[in-house]
Amino acid sequence: MKRIFKKLSIWLMVASLGLIMSSLTVILFVHYWAHTEAGKVPPKTAVLLHAVHHNLVTPDMSAPKFFSPRGAPRFTSEMVDIPVSDGSTIESKIYKPIAEGPHPIILYYHGGAFMEGYGNIHTHDNIVRSLAARTNSIVIAVGYRVAPAYPFPAAIEDSYDALVWAYTNAADLGGDPSSIAVAGDSAGGNIATVVTLMSRDRNGPGISAQALLYPLTTFADIEFDSRLKYDSGYYLLSRSVMMRARDTYTPDEAFWVHDYTSPLDADNLSNLPPAIVITAEFDPLRDEGEAYAEKLVEHGVPVEAIRYNGVFHGFISFYEIMYRGNHGLAETSRFLRDAFEEKPSYQAYELQVYDGATSQTMKMRDQAEAYAIGSFLLGKQVISIFE
Repeated sequence: MKRIFKKLSIWLMVASLGLIMSSLTVILFVHYWAHTEAGKVPPKTAVLLHAVHHNLVTPDMSAPKFFSPRGAPRFTSEMVDIPVSDGSTIESKIYKPIAEGPHPIILYYHGGAFMEGYGNIHTHDNIVRSLAARTNSIVIAVGYRVAPAYPFPAAIEDSYDALVWAYTNAADLGGDPSSIAVAGDSAGGNIATVVTLMSRDRNGPGISAQALLYPLTTFADIEFDSRLKYDSGYYLLSRSVMMRARDTYTPDEAFWVHDYTSPLDADNLSNLPPAIVITAEFDPLRDEGEAYAEKLVEHGVPVEAIRYNGVFHGFISFYEIMYRGNHGLAETSRFLRDAFEEKPSYQAYELQVYDGATSQTMKMRDQAEAYAIGSFLLGKQVISIFE
């Protein structure tokens, strides 16, 4: 019996040492990944960047089930073909509350560099689905057409047509035509704000609010500090992709300074709906997004501008496993809910900076999740070596 206990003790000791060594290995790797070309990033950011660059995770992948809330469904979803002005249709997806309306309507324009293969209504479905739940709204993911087959102005004309369609069919959708907002990320953020300009210029539907997530706001060759510092592509968006997007979406250089491609350069931004503009610290589009927020304020538009430190372009797509992403989506949802109730008041421009969780408990949880994800990624890489 003593011999058995001795062997068991040895095995437990070996197992404990193995667990300690593997834990230390994970911690060391995570801290190594955290030291990037532009400085140190938070552990969760580090593991996600590592995962993306090694094709271990993508923004449109489903989060593990233990990160996903459970409960009875409150929404239905369906695909719909929206007619556009050239006589064709665009495939879109609608989330509608099961509860009786009328409900506010949000049109969501996905990111993806205006080009085929970089984004669509399916890659951004998690954001659209969550926006619907958090705002209790009808949310339409607009499948606007993209370059190279459909260069400018196809994307914005499709997107404006979708706005008019939603307004015209609001009653049939169970929606409120007096409470319509637009939202979008990256290239979609550009499209969202351009749609507000188009609706103003064409006396189109009234828009209650615009939510712009790390938007591209100018095609001009402006040497913003963020464009120079984070242009390698390590932070999920490279200068080469931005240049390709511009050349593909607007092959005619004359359109690079058009109000409907580069709203930052527009002379008149007055009489536009209130906006929330969210930017990310490690993002080449950071400075132009903040410059656009400031210019909107200069033209009398109520604006909330929030920069999230420690994160990269597209971070809200990871909201299910990233605290800052979840916080950004929560702020976006809160702004839209409030705007549907009452127009935000105008205030002088102020950039809010969010550095992350403030409570020690949340910081520890964020770090623990980073190590858990890091352990999973290391295991996945080891397995791939032997496959």
